[in-house]
Amino acid sequence: MSSLDKWSDNEAQEIITKYLSNNVSEDLAIRTYSARLLGSDPELVLHGGGNTSVKSKSKDLYGNDIPVLFIKGSGWDLETIEPQGHPAVNLQGLMELRKLTKLSDEEMVAAQRRNLLNPNAPNPSVEALLHAFIPHKFIDHTHSAAILAIANQPNSFSLCEKIFGDRVAIIPYIMPGFDLALSAANGYEIAEKQANLNGKSIEGMILINHGIFTFGETAKESYKRMISLVNKADKNLSRSVTLQLKVKEKLNSSQKKNCLLLPYLRGVLGRKALDFVETNNWVLETRSTKSILELLSKNNLKELISRGVATPDHVIRMKSCPLLLDSFQQSSEMTFEEDISKWISSTNKKLDKYIDDYQNYFDENNKRVGYIKKQLDPLPRLILLPGLGLIGVGKSKASSKITADIGEAWIETLLSAESIGKFEPVNSFDTFDLEYWSLEQAKLGKKKQSRLSGQVVVITGAGGTIGSQIAKDFSDLGAEIIAIDIDKNSAQNTIKECNSNAIAIQCDVTSNEELENAFNEIIYNFGGLDILISNAGSAWQGEISSMQDSMLRKSMELNFFSHHYAAQNSVKIFRAQDFKVSSDDKLIGGQLLFNISKQALNPGKGFGSYGIAKSALLALMKQYAIEEGSRKIRSNGVNADRIRSGLLNQDMIAERSKSRGITQKEYMSGNLLRTEVTAKDVSEAFLSLALMQKTTGGLITVDGGNASAMVR
Repeated sequence: MSSLDKWSDNEAQEIITKYLSNNVSEDLAIRTYSARLLGSDPELVLHGGGNTSVKSKSKDLYGNDIPVLFIKGSGWDLETIEPQGHPAVNLQGLMELRKLTKLSDEEMVAAQRRNLLNPNAPNPSVEALLHAFIPHKFIDHTHSAAILAIANQPNSFSLCEKIFGDRVAIIPYIMPGFDLALSAANGYEIAEKQANLNGKSIEGMILINHGIFTFGETAKESYKRMISLVNKADKNLSRSVTLQLKVKEKLNSSQKKNCLLLPYLRGVLGRKALDFVETNNWVLETRSTKSILELLSKNNLKELISRGVATPDHVIRMKSCPLLLDSFQQSSEMTFEEDISKWISSTNKKLDKYIDDYQNYFDENNKRVGYIKKQLDPLPRLILLPGLGLIGVGKSKASSKITADIGEAWIETLLSAESIGKFEPVNSFDTFDLEYWSLEQAKLGKKKQSRLSGQVVVITGAGGTIGSQIAKDFSDLGAEIIAIDIDKNSAQNTIKECNSNAIAIQCDVTSNEELENAFNEIIYNFGGLDILISNAGSAWQGEISSMQDSMLRKSMELNFFSHHYAAQNSVKIFRAQDFKVSSDDKLIGGQLLFNISKQALNPGKGFGSYGIAKSALLALMKQYAIEEGSRKIRSNGVNADRIRSGLLNQDMIAERSKSRGITQKEYMSGNLLRTEVTAKDVSEAFLSLALMQKTTGGLITVDGGNASAMVR
């Protein structure tokens, strides 16, 4: 599928008008617009890839207009870039650097920062000098999959000449930085001079094994040249590039069954990870597109996927190749437990081999560069599982999705390249040099993980006051959130307060069948589970002596059995993640956290159906602590009282305070501490339990002090 020309003169003018009112120049405004167009097309740009620039003027410290290069800054994504995402750099200062013959990466970065007009701006792109040295006003750079399918051929030079003629300069592969900037500038001048002899001017540059640059005197001209050249490349492929990342294919019955392997895989990865990193909680992103299945059907699959990445900077996200696992085979002569044991054994061997190969790759290349590099963890970031598809692996859902996106782009490039010849990317030396680039190595140890990063947390009753607060607070600490509620709109409102990868699931938690489906959806979306917060509940009033069976059963279904069903489904996943693990220090374990209520300890008149169910829930929490403790599964509860939520709404608060002859404030703070207890307080109790590694069978009271509800 060709990249679409999305340019709109009306939209461009709207952007210009909008930003002019904020004192942003027309050049920078239109630069922002066309950069976003490029960033919105995954066949061109993915997750921070690519860069854009415009040469213009800006005022220096003394108020003088000076020539500047507005160039994409580090950390900005083209799809969502704002004007400040193209910091201004003194163009003359950059041009002076072309007089040099040698400049280290560190010196280049320092020189670029010295020339920033705003010292607080982000680092200019590492390809800023290339943009500066090319004498065009607007310059665009992408990693187009169609271009890479052609630029990663053994005969890529002659192929590019045949397809593009004198429309482009062709630049051999050089790692990004000063040397590439010089090579590209020299290559541009030679190609431009040759084109001028024919009364023409070149429109762009193909960087072999890397990507494409286009340029023009207007943003529109440069953008349209990009689309034109990319589509020209696509038309010369026997297999057109089709990358639709936001479209999730429906799984067939066999794939759905194989999804149940994911918790076992997550456990294998987590245990192996502890040998290299501090966390055993990894989040998975599963994809099963037609292109992925096409790749998995190849007879030379193993050799094909070992060739390398589509463009070198992808190695930072996906390593140099994915891990290929054996398909899961269920035998009629063996039990499921025997079959899964066999598959896990095979998976462990494959993983060990992958790690050994990576360490050999590192050792060989580190020797080549003088033993100056610090090894990254050798764990795979992409996994291919026949019978299911592609699995992205990350320390968060965001990172696993990014990796999977990069993986899909790599597959499209590889398959399309094979359709016209042979996919032949950069060699392992060049791959290593990018993966272990000094500018990347300098970042090691600087990224701090949030306390709950990688933790997959499901919350029932997530649409209510307490549930939504829990979801927000756990999300703020880095957890991946699944909000379950019978009210779909409430669950969706909750995840709006969480990180962008939180999901909402509509589910009647009193139905074990619906809960099983919900937990299968969790497995598919995240690969497993770490924490259950069983929070759903409601109270019905009535004296127990005259209560109809239906009301008592209704309360038991919601306030006891729903918690039991949720815990059963959670423990099933926890056990799968730790299948047949004998060493205690290798267990991943899990947590069951229950919202129990003070009614379990201090029953209230007229709330018998609620208190009885909650008493049973307290016993359930203890039972799970007793039975699952040896598997490192912790079971704890929160005993909260008098929270503005559910039955205790404004009308009831007004009624009760009036009947007792006190103010509403006095009623809500009727405890030993004389203070109102809020949903935030309850949420913090759950957070505390989640972080207490050596507590199980415990009950935290959050009621401001109530002697009759004290546990001891």
